[in-house]
Amino acid sequence: MSMTQDTAPPVAVFFSWGMFWLAVAFIGAGVFFIDGLDALLTAWQLPEYSHGPLIPILSGLLFLRQLKEYPIDPGPKRDRWVGVMVLLGALVVGTMGKLANISDIVAYATILWIGGLLLISFGWKTGKHFWPPVLHLVYMLPLPGVLYYKLSTFLQFVSSELGVWFLQLMSVPVFLDGNIIDLGTLKLHVAEACSGLRYLFPILSFSYIFAVLYKGPMWHKAVLLISAAPITVLMNSVRIAIGGLLVQEFGVEWLEGFTHFFEGWVIFLACILLLFALARIMLFLNPQKMGLVDALDLDTDGLVPQMLRVRYVRASTALIVSASAMVLASGIWAAIPERDVLRADRDSFALFPRQMGEWKQIGIRDILDPKVVRELKADDYHSVNFAKGNEPTVGFFSAWYKDQSQGGVHSPEICLPGSGWEIAWLERVDVAQELNHAGAFEINRAIIQKGETRMMVYYWFEQKGRKVAWDFAAKMYLVLDGITTGRKDGAMVRLTTLIADGETDADAAARLNEMMQEVVPALPRFIPGA
Repeated sequence: MSMTQDTAPPVAVFFSWGMFWLAVAFIGAGVFFIDGLDALLTAWQLPEYSHGPLIPILSGLLFLRQLKEYPIDPGPKRDRWVGVMVLLGALVVGTMGKLANISDIVAYATILWIGGLLLISFGWKTGKHFWPPVLHLVYMLPLPGVLYYKLSTFLQFVSSELGVWFLQLMSVPVFLDGNIIDLGTLKLHVAEACSGLRYLFPILSFSYIFAVLYKGPMWHKAVLLISAAPITVLMNSVRIAIGGLLVQEFGVEWLEGFTHFFEGWVIFLACILLLFALARIMLFLNPQKMGLVDALDLDTDGLVPQMLRVRYVRASTALIVSASAMVLASGIWAAIPERDVLRADRDSFALFPRQMGEWKQIGIRDILDPKVVRELKADDYHSVNFAKGNEPTVGFFSAWYKDQSQGGVHSPEICLPGSGWEIAWLERVDVAQELNHAGAFEINRAIIQKGETRMMVYYWFEQKGRKVAWDFAAKMYLVLDGITTGRKDGAMVRLTTLIADGETDADAAARLNEMMQEVVPALPRFIPGA
């Protein structure tokens, strides 16, 4: 940090005004960003983010190691105010997250605050070089829900495909249906837990540190960093193939308990070893011939003296302003009365009409599998089929969320491929004119198929009166509504119909359009604002 020249400072220096204002800044930040810190502690309890507590420690070690390259710089600095701007930006982002009641956004703002504090302490000229340890903190953050589910589904699909390919290489008769590996005698479901995310996040963090410590050219570092993801996917596919082989030979009980745990740790260590092997290969392309140990900067000498440099911190104007801003922001937020959030009054889907126009419900309401319900995380859902005359039935499904920040905005675009359906065609269209609807009415219109069976699907997201097709846009409206009204409720609506033999796609679309004319007016009773 910005230091005064003194090689042997007395103990009293630890109680200087600089240390006082630094402590005030940390206390103010701790109070203001407490929601984000709480979200991190909650996320770190999940298997995918269980490595999270190690990330700040590793980032701290990276910072101390890098700090050795910069001697104590006495005197005032004029380029601290860039850091103040970054810190104020973190306050703005954190405030948005608190207003939206989305703690993850507050957690993201915390990293901005740390970067701003470093720039204030060291000035722009020196502080800008400490971006590697600050950027590494990103690996402790949970992914946004929409991105998490898209990535998890993609990795499940790729791992399943490669796993089946490895099984076929071992002459094991196998068939893949979505994420279900059919071994003939039994079926093995490649669940979300088998997507590889539990390995991917910690291995990405490891590869980042590995690349930072690697002494080779920059493109070597880039290769080592980028290769972590494909190595993880490859080895997770091998893990799935081994699991299929064990099930085929010894039964599904071999995947339970210790065997499944041991199998996972073996694959994790294998990924690390492959990363080391890749680094060893890269050394052959390095003009400076050296061993793998020499290629990694593992020098940890002098880290304690670097920690003690905190005693030299200066009570600069920028630090005082920043610390005061944190305390002021925390005080203002605590003084603001809790907002009266509009209550989303609604009827349960159990009261959904059984007849709308000429369309009548057939059969009873579909009850989803408990595993699907846990994955859906909806507060209420409805799944029924409607029929009219001899026409193919139309399936209606809707899931309502009281708080979409806790796992809502689930897109069928993610779920359908995992069920074995292939999306043959997908477009986003505005059907407001066809439905005589005032304002935009954007939906996703898709054709899905499984074997020779084809279906047409309409789906959209209800965001308090907005008809949204894009799941990322739905997430942005969730943040906006959280800031402006405090409400985080919303829903997804889906209509499906079989494209029967002899029918055209236009016939199926006309049937869904007709059903929409009946369904849309009935939705506000069950989805507030629809």
